[in-house]
Amino acid sequence: MLPVIARILALLSGTVLLLLGIGLLNTLLVLRGAHEGFSDTLLGLMGSSYFVGFLLGTLLVPTLIRRMGHIRAFAFFTAAVTASVLAHLMLIDAIAWIVLRVIAGAAVVGLYIIIESWLNSHAGPALRGRVFAIYMVCNLGALAAAQQLLALDAPTGYLLFVISATLVCVAAMPVSATQLTPPPRPSGASMSLRECFRKAPVAVLAGVLSGLTMGAFWSLGAVWVGRLGGDQTLAANFMTATILGGVALQWPIGHFSDGSDRRRALVAVAVLTALASLALLWAGARHWPLMTAAFAFGGVAFSLYPIAVAHLIDHLHTDEILGGNAALLLFHGAGAAIGPVLAGAGMARIGPMALPVHFMLMTLLLAGIAYWHTRRRDDVIVDAPAIFVPMVRTSQGAMDMMSAEQVANVPATETPTS
Repeated sequence: MLPVIARILALLSGTVLLLLGIGLLNTLLVLRGAHEGFSDTLLGLMGSSYFVGFLLGTLLVPTLIRRMGHIRAFAFFTAAVTASVLAHLMLIDAIAWIVLRVIAGAAVVGLYIIIESWLNSHAGPALRGRVFAIYMVCNLGALAAAQQLLALDAPTGYLLFVISATLVCVAAMPVSATQLTPPPRPSGASMSLRECFRKAPVAVLAGVLSGLTMGAFWSLGAVWVGRLGGDQTLAANFMTATILGGVALQWPIGHFSDGSDRRRALVAVAVLTALASLALLWAGARHWPLMTAAFAFGGVAFSLYPIAVAHLIDHLHTDEILGGNAALLLFHGAGAAIGPVLAGAGMARIGPMALPVHFMLMTLLLAGIAYWHTRRRDDVIVDAPAIFVPMVRTSQGAMDMMSAEQVANVPATETPTS
């Protein structure tokens, strides 16, 4: 394992630097936007536009990578993200920022695809699961650490934007310097959205509703703390505590989901997420109650999407896993693009309480749907039960690595065809 880690260290270093820059920027923009007087509706649109870019990039970026190759495409997307970060300082305007967020979202998913496909191609089948786990630790760890960079300056200045742009730019250095052979240019298996829904409707609806929940969290969590009267430090700590909760609790929750009807696991976790959302509403801007509620919320809310992925894989043959994962990623992305608009409009209308109420409504709806399906029919596993893998939404490259781990757990009597 150590020789593999040594080979991919440049890619992991690039990932950490990239996510430090992006994680800082995503929180910084809502804090700066709130200071500039942008309404909660506009801040929600800004968050949605990032996920719209992410969705467009998922569809369009593989074609660009096939044309340019991985190294040149990585430099191209790094330049696009860096320029968009700095352009926020030159164009203090909500509409301009919405456009820039679309550009950044599309470019960031391009960087994810490149790094993840590289990792996937240089980790053998026996090691892909462990490489995937290390990658997810780097991913969540960098996102959590990025929130603490907010303490370096006020969001009203320029320094934090420069730090974000510098981190993204420097991320290209270890990746460009790697001696690893670039992976094959992406081709991609496909499954229609309708077919995906037909095979696992609960997984699809869980993907959409978890996207509606987490898209609103990533886009409006920090500004919600500000609307409660919290300062920049409290907002940063809130985001960090939520992410750390996701790191700490996904494994035990996943183990629980592997040993039960996955739909019942979704019911339980969705109800717990609604209760954690209620705790957020109760905690307000009080530091330790808010940190405790945030940790609990992150632990359960971050688990919804990977449970949905595992439930989908339960209902797919091995040769359908990659295409099914790609379809579910689009469903989740659509939810993440709509969620901030809904939550932002709610906050503009009824105040900051609308955000945790949004979380509660989405997760209670998910719990109701999953419970209704447990009463409607038995859950028939197609080949072999999937194994829960902790993850956050990145790109299809990560899904490919996760799928390889699932295929590795198929009984020896079955021949994997994907």
